[in-house]
Amino acid sequence: AARQEQIDVAFLDPDLPELNGLYLGQYLQDLNPLVNLIYLAESEKYGYEAMQQHASGYLTTPAAMEGIRREMDDLRYPESEKNKKRVFARTFGAFELFVDGRPVEFKYTKTKEIVAVLVNKRGSQTTNGEIIATLWEDDGDPARKASYLSNLRQDLQNTLMSLNLNGIILKQRGSLAIDAEKIECDLYDWLEKKKKSKYTYMGEYMSQYSWAEFMAAELDEISYS
Repeated sequence: AARQEQIDVAFLDPDLPELNGLYLGQYLQDLNPLVNLIYLAESEKYGYEAMQQHASGYLTTPAAMEGIRREMDDLRYPESEKNKKRVFARTFGAFELFVDGRPVEFKYTKTKEIVAVLVNKRGSQTTNGEIIATLWEDDGDPARKASYLSNLRQDLQNTLMSLNLNGIILKQRGSLAIDAEKIECDLYDWLEKKKKSKYTYMGEYMSQYSWAEFMAAELDEISYS
């Protein structure tokens, strides 16, 4: 389950007979560096290891509900901090995808263009056929392009998994979408807030992609209205 869904808080028993709770905690941290680990142990003997692991809390059993509430109210990584989105999609000017302030490097340049297509669709599912038509503009041999798209999708998945970003891309059979709620994007913010947005549309939108000209025309119309 931890591979599919991000775990924010985990209560672990370091005395688990078949699986060392400390190892499990490390595994969860590898999947999500901002997971809050709270250990429930029979004694204080694992306290040092928990501290070395930067656990959020450590309670001895039986733990009173008051103690559990106190730990939940004082998480090492509170929700307010997590709500600072790690992913920023810059669409004004040239498109770029940033994670933790750094541009994401994909194996193929077309993989980044897929992300641009999905960001442009603003959370709507986009079929493989639509992606192929956009990226190659109906440039012949669809079967060959479908095989290449499969490689690009795998590159996208591998790159995001390596950055602990499972769930940013929503997959259905034969289609993809960006989870617009999980990313910061100048386009989304500007469309929602207009002049109150911290971003300013200056007439350029995903400038390296010819297919983005249609959206740029819409943005021009909005900005002049």
